[in-house]
Formats: sequence, C-alpha cells, structure tokens
Amino acid sequence: MKLEYRPAQDSDIETIYTFYKDLIDRYEDVENIDYEKVLLWGRRKISGGISDYRCIFADGQKAGYYCFQEYYEDKSCMEIDDLYFFPEYRGKGIGTAVLQKCCRESTVPVVLYVFKKNRRAVSLYRKLGFEIIAEAGGTRYIMKYTPDAGYSSAG
Repeated sequence: MKLEYRPAQDSDIETIYTFYKDLIDRYEDVENIDYEKVLLWGRRKISGGISDYRCIFADGQKAGYYCFQEYYEDKSCMEIDDLYFFPEYRGKGIGTAVLQKCCRESTVPVVLYVFKKNRRAVSLYRKLGFEIIAEAGGTRYIMKYTPDAGYSSAG
C-alpha cells in the first residue's frame, strides 16, 4: 500500500471534528466533564490549527488524518495528535506506518495522549516503544517515545 501525506484543508475541519467527537463519545467519562466545553475546545483546536494537520492517502484514497507538532507542554518534544482513520482503513498497518514515520523524523522525544479504554491503541503504542509517563484527567495516558532509547520497532 502506497502512503502519501498532504496538508489538510479547511474543507477537512468538519471531518476531523467528527472523528474527535466520536472518540470523546466513545472513551471519555462524559458524566464528569463539561461536554459542550470539551467539544467547543476541540472544534477551536482543529480549526485554529488546521495547517498542522496532514491527510493520509492510501493508494490515492483519503484514509485518515494526523497532526504532528511541537508539544505545547514541553517545547523539547513533538506531539502526535488526532490520529484518525476511516473505518475501512483501520487495522491495515497504516497507523503503524504513520507513527513510525513521525518517530523516525523526530530527533526529540515524541508524546501522545490516548484514552485508557482504547486498549488497542495503547497496545500498538507500547509495541512501537512508547511508554506511559503520566495520566491526564483520569481517562487518558500520556505516552512518550524517546528516539535514542534503543527501540527498534519505530525505526
């Protein structure tokens, strides 16, 4: 499968937001958050940062999206954010390829947030050399990949 990466456009904002909302609905503890505020924050983050998003194309077809940017909490790290795939492209190794690409291209540690309940994603990230370094909000892990830690899976 040939993968290509192109800048996301304003026309992608709504689709990325739909993926974001789906994850919140599926994995967040919606009874204990200000749901509308979380959704508004997500919409603003996506629309305000669309230039940091990339579309993932598999064999010429749009397969998903991701954002790879300087980590706002620690400027000495990069962050993989909003890694989303259309259902028909899940489980085909594309996520692994995107994660490996980001880790390979970074000379600094790479962090990501993942919902604890998203066991499939947590398992993949661990397999690729990410380690849990903290919890966020009780529902998420912060995971980190360190390029020089000797992991071979992400390279």
